[in-house]
Parts: sequence; C-alpha cells; structure tokens
Amino acid sequence: MPRPLRLTTLIALAAALGACSTSQGAPAPVAEARPQIAPEVLRRYAAVTDEPFPVEAVDPRDLKARNVRQLVDYPSKEPSGTLVVDPYKRFLYLVMEGGKAMRYAVGVGKAGFEFTGEATVARKASWPRWTPTPDMLRRDPERNGRWAGGMPGGDRNPLGARALYLFKDGKDTLYRIHGTTEPWSIGEAVSSGCIRMLNQDVIDLHRRVPTGTKVVVLGSRGTVHAARPKAPETTGSLRNGASSGPKPDDGLDHAGLDNLSRSASEAPEPPAYDGEADDDGL
Repeated sequence: MPRPLRLTTLIALAAALGACSTSQGAPAPVAEARPQIAPEVLRRYAAVTDEPFPVEAVDPRDLKARNVRQLVDYPSKEPSGTLVVDPYKRFLYLVMEGGKAMRYAVGVGKAGFEFTGEATVARKASWPRWTPTPDMLRRDPERNGRWAGGMPGGDRNPLGARALYLFKDGKDTLYRIHGTTEPWSIGEAVSSGCIRMLNQDVIDLHRRVPTGTKVVVLGSRGTVHAARPKAPETTGSLRNGASSGPKPDDGLDHAGLDNLSRSASEAPEPPAYDGEADDDGL
C-alpha cells in the first residue's frame, strides 16, 4: 500500500503546478485568417516582370472584392469605349457593348473632385515623368522642391506605371488617371491626388483605350449611370469558373473577364512618351 504523501510534498507539488500555469501566460493570439482569393485573380494582380521597372504584386489584404477589376452591368447612354469616372463611389468604368462595363476601383484626392464634365485622353504615357505643381512646391517645398525639375519615371514615381492625361477644349485640365505606389489607398479618399489605380489595372486600361477617348467625370449628383455591380462587397472565394465544381456565387463573369484581359494582353503596347516634364499635381 503506497505511503500517503507528506504535507511538504503536497505543498511543493502545488507550487510547481502554480508556477507552470503562471509561466504559460495569456494564450497565443490566433493568426488572422486571410480571405481566400481565386488563383486567377491573384495571377491578374501578380508581380509584372516584363516592364522597365518592377511592378510588385498586390498584397491580398489590399485586394477587396469590390476593388477587383471586373465586368459589371452598366446601362449607360455613353457609347462603347467611353471612360466614366465616379470619384464619389471611387470607380472608373470603361463602357462596353450590351449594357456592360469593365469596372476598376480607384483612389481619389482633392484634385479628383475638382474637375467634372467631359474631357479627352489627349496623351498617354508609360512610366511617366512627374513634376510637382507650383502650388505643391509652395505647400511643401522641403518634400517637393528637389523634384521641381521633374522626377523621372520609375517604381518610386508617384504616377506609377502609366498615366492618361485629360484635356478639355485643347487645354490641359491637370487631371490625371494614373498608377500608384500606394495600393492600399485604392477605394479610399486620399489626402492628395487625381484618380489613382492599381498599377496592374492602369496598365490594363492603358492598353484598352486609345488617345482621343472620351472621358466623363461625374459630379456629386452625376450618378445617372446607375451601375449595378455583380460582385459582393467582401472578398470571397473567386475560384476559376472553368473548374469541375460549382461556379462561385461571386457575381464575376469569369469567362468574359478572362477573354477581355487576354485580348488586352495581346494588344500592341503604345510607345512610351518621350519623358517631357509634366506640370501636374498628383
């Protein structure tokens, strides 16, 4: 028959158990689950390696479903090929046939609300040069003064990989649609800037639209083109529609979207602009 534990043994055992529980501390935090994103969407926003400068992949955390380039229902009086910018809903639409449009998410800033009405894409540039406006130089000379003569195009240039320059009646509006070095700002109202897009999206748009394209920038009440997005507001599992499983209920026209993206990638790239300095605030 085992001998009973002595009092000192019990006290030592309790102390040891107590020390064990205290040393464990608070439970380890559970890693935040990342949304599942379809492989083809990740590929669409993967790093671009055939450019003069690197284009980094978009972090999936910045890739909300509403910000994914997608085909949506968009009944509009504007002819196919028109760009419609809605800075209030933070979308840009490329009007297509059959009541459809390719929708891109954008980030907007002060300049994005200053111009409304119609304009024309008078110029397109790949890896554009950026020059701060006189107002930007006055407002922040320490930050912008070094670029008074212009910042060459590159992966650190705030205009990103592409830019579309909007003119009205032959005059520069100083309104730009351009890429960005801050992908997390897409879908947001940022502190300064015109209309910014993910670099992968602005490259796609740059391929699709020629110089001379009509652009309509909506005002605060200019939502007459009531678009009906098909995609949910939160990122879902956007699986390949060609898989053997059931089609995801994400509202994306995967076949149409992939065909449009494929045709865009096969389109010839317009020559880059010659690098003349631009007097444009972002």
